[in-house]
Amino acid sequence: MFINRFLSPARFRYSLMVFLLSWLSIASAAESDKKPIDIAAGLLSTSLTQLASQADISIVVNTDLVKNKSAKAIKGLYTPENALATLLSGHNLKAENTGTGFVIKAVANDEVVLNAIDINAEAVKKSLQTEKYAGGQVAKQGRVGILGNRDVMDTPFNMTNFTSDYIDNIQAETLADVVATDPSIRTAHVSGGMLDSFRIRGFSMNEGNSGDIAFDGVYGVASNYRVLADYVDRIEVIKGPASMIYGMSPDSSVGGSINIVPKRALDEDLTRFTASYASDSQLKGHLDLSRRFGNDEQFGVRFNGTVSDGHTERENQSREVESWALALDYQGEKLRMTADLIHQKEDLDAPLRHLWLGSGVDVPSAPDGEHNITQDWEWSKVDDKSLLLKAEYDIHDQLTFFADIGGGRTRVSRLFGYPTITNASGDVTVTPSNADFNVDRYTVSTGLRGWFDTGMVNHNMTLQLTEYRDQLEKATINASSSYVNNLYSPVDQTKIAVANPAHAARVSESRLRGIALADTLSILDDRVQLTLGVRKQQVESDSFNAITGAVTTHYNESALTPMVGIVFKPWENVSLYANRSEGLSKGDIAPDSSANAGEVFEPYKTKQYEVGAKVDFGEFTSTVSLFQIEKPSYQTVNNISSVSGEQRNRGIEMNVFGQLTSDIRVLGGFMLLDAELNKTNNAATKGNTPVGVAERQANISAEWDMPMVPELTWTANLIYTGEQYVNQTNTQKIPSWTRLDLGARYGLLVAGKDVTIRAGIHNVFDRDYWSGVDTWSGMAYGAPRTFTVSTTIDF
Repeated sequence: MFINRFLSPARFRYSLMVFLLSWLSIASAAESDKKPIDIAAGLLSTSLTQLASQADISIVVNTDLVKNKSAKAIKGLYTPENALATLLSGHNLKAENTGTGFVIKAVANDEVVLNAIDINAEAVKKSLQTEKYAGGQVAKQGRVGILGNRDVMDTPFNMTNFTSDYIDNIQAETLADVVATDPSIRTAHVSGGMLDSFRIRGFSMNEGNSGDIAFDGVYGVASNYRVLADYVDRIEVIKGPASMIYGMSPDSSVGGSINIVPKRALDEDLTRFTASYASDSQLKGHLDLSRRFGNDEQFGVRFNGTVSDGHTERENQSREVESWALALDYQGEKLRMTADLIHQKEDLDAPLRHLWLGSGVDVPSAPDGEHNITQDWEWSKVDDKSLLLKAEYDIHDQLTFFADIGGGRTRVSRLFGYPTITNASGDVTVTPSNADFNVDRYTVSTGLRGWFDTGMVNHNMTLQLTEYRDQLEKATINASSSYVNNLYSPVDQTKIAVANPAHAARVSESRLRGIALADTLSILDDRVQLTLGVRKQQVESDSFNAITGAVTTHYNESALTPMVGIVFKPWENVSLYANRSEGLSKGDIAPDSSANAGEVFEPYKTKQYEVGAKVDFGEFTSTVSLFQIEKPSYQTVNNISSVSGEQRNRGIEMNVFGQLTSDIRVLGGFMLLDAELNKTNNAATKGNTPVGVAERQANISAEWDMPMVPELTWTANLIYTGEQYVNQTNTQKIPSWTRLDLGARYGLLVAGKDVTIRAGIHNVFDRDYWSGVDTWSGMAYGAPRTFTVSTTIDF
């Protein structure tokens, strides 16, 4: 029970107290002439420009002196002299203070260089690119695992970073509401259920009991089954397998990675309250507080708290949510620290479940989105607590040590059944069960990140060691009887008594250990970048007999996952890229029925080949990608089990985002996917489309600032998803569907306070549709027409 001890209430409070005391003692020793500096690694010329802006100083430099030179990332409190010394380290350059600014000189020459360019802070502030692309919906930088923070144009992957502005403006409740606007992602869960799951490039994600969502670049911390959006600053999506850069995901997802970046303290104080209403009668309050303290504001606190309660748009259903997130940070000259504490609780009465087809039953018409066959005496309760501590220390101007430790604990109690559709008339049989789940996670990593040059080649190298563990405890009691209901005319059913489980026994443990080395080599002012990396991943897991506690199966295998990515910028605004990456899934053990029973297969390696282009037109950005992903699986042929099955997904993606005109913003794109079971021992499934994979997906979101009333913005979101098969033999399928959402927001001043009013209509035409199919052929149907309205006030 390592995680229980780690996140016990006493240790939780003790860790927080120690961190705060350490933080405050460091803060009190800071010097008053330092300023907060945050500059990513990159070209020295660019770094000097950013420093001039952030430190409000003037810098004079000859461009020939800094041409083809790189600078390490600096983040923290610096005097101008120290910041310049850090950026210039290793380049035989020095900065001379003239009293009115600084002049960059060669160390061997004390004369001021002629033909210099004056980098004046006030002028630069107007010309520097912002962190967000035009329109504010997508961020220009994001975390790329072991590779650190990267600009989208410098990343050899298809990457989208949704901003908090976008999250707020669509009134997102959960992470799923946001990523559903990406054409390469579809939610595979049923709306109104207790968890969120996804498909990225046709592969499933977050469908098990080990959460696949990363938190600030780390697995094992984000809430296990659902991530609420109120405390999230950015949602970063990388398409394709990413075991080298993130490590193997806890639930073996390979289609892509989702990382959430928590909100942190802003430069200016913030006190923001949002009151919301959603049909049927969901009321919600959200408080967002941000403060910085210390002589140089090096100590930051950000708090987000949410409470909501009421009936939802589904019959019989009510939802109660409590969550809070505390984000702390210290930004020193050499030391940077963060701490995140999260509590998230969600209670549902009458939670929806996927529906399964009985033998020989065809897919019936989708029911009315308001209908709910789950009874009001069925329920689910999910309680999540998480903690993450991170630190970075600059050992040298070109070498940084980093480490993090954290984890989470999830407690689930639920009473509901698994519905089976028994005929074309929509009759459903449900056998309730009462269950408790305990999921504990623990994560730790450490490493070194360095910047150096070898001739004209710049290097950004990282060495990282990681370890992740999780443990699942479970107890389930099934009812001795069932009830029958109907999708199209559900009625109340007599409550079925099901005993409470006495004890949740340990059923599985997993341990993922890895060591990774990555290096990005760049030349010609970063116009050519080559990223090479490899990770050795150890995968160990045990299954246990729930009664005796004895180990029933043991798995211990390792694999190497290399990656190569290249970025070529023929022009400043054009980035061509390619990658060859791999994903890992835990291998199987040959079943007892096979002649090679008990054989342990190595982790399955999913391989991706991708090429693409990104074009930044200034106000408008477009990306296009061509990819092929091959995922192996085991199958039994002639009584011998082996890794000889394979699913191959091949596709093209196109994304657009930005400002079309001064008053119109767009975000969207499409994905065309050719998915195939290309290696199978069953003639009835060979060449078929995998379950739950749509061949065509498209999204387009638009915002229009009304010219006559510039404070008023109209919004529209159109989503299309092609038909999906329910079984591997491709004899059952759900039809394609299209959904339209509309909204508006209005900004105004009330008593000198900024106020934003938002309203939205989800599923405007109240269409009934099957929204998706999960890995186990469970079908989900979409939510009905739903109204939302919110008012945000900045005090």
